[in-house]
Amino acid sequence: MGQTDDFKLSPQVNVYLLAENRLLRDTLTRLLRKRSEINVVGVSRRSEGIKDEIISSHCDVVLTDCFDNTTRLTFLQELLDEPSGMKVLLFGMNEDPGVFLEAVYLGICGYLLKDASAEEIVAAVRAAVRGEATCPPSLCMSLIQHLSKKRQEKLETSDPQNGDRKALTPRQLQLIRLVANGLTNKEIAAALNLSQFTVKNHLRRVMRQVEAASRHDAVSLIRATGQLAPP
Repeated sequence: MGQTDDFKLSPQVNVYLLAENRLLRDTLTRLLRKRSEINVVGVSRRSEGIKDEIISSHCDVVLTDCFDNTTRLTFLQELLDEPSGMKVLLFGMNEDPGVFLEAVYLGICGYLLKDASAEEIVAAVRAAVRGEATCPPSLCMSLIQHLSKKRQEKLETSDPQNGDRKALTPRQLQLIRLVANGLTNKEIAAALNLSQFTVKNHLRRVMRQVEAASRHDAVSLIRATGQLAPP
């Protein structure tokens, strides 16, 4: 099958464009409407009072350069919280790691800089629908460094001197040792004569207690406290 046939079979993407600058808004709208695989379902210059309009447009992606105050951040978060699962893609942004991380925390699926071309914007829209993220490599590295730093800080604060909040019960330590040995919940349940539901609840409480994102992070954090030393 040739490239032309593949293009024709590409699903159409519904895009709502939100941009303050009229020239930019009009230019980008014309460019997007020239793409047969993109359907511009709405265009607006401001976010105030258009939440219902965006939701009723059934758009897949909200393409916007509005990301500069608390009101707009709240507005974008409300859109991202909608059960429809619409994506938010930012364009015309500065290469600012702080702003980028704030956008990531919000849940955006793409962060394009001011010099992004029309082709790059279209590619990012397509990627968003496929469930892929788009961001500059330099800012992606900033995200990796930020997460690595956060994890290190958590490891450094997870020591016995932080009080009893991090101390685990003998049963909890027993479960975590089995997790550290690579056992699944099912295998742990069989080994301890417990239900898988009980094992899952125990591990969930441990993860909350040590503020871990996963069972494997919990093992690392607890090992750092010295509690996983052989009994």
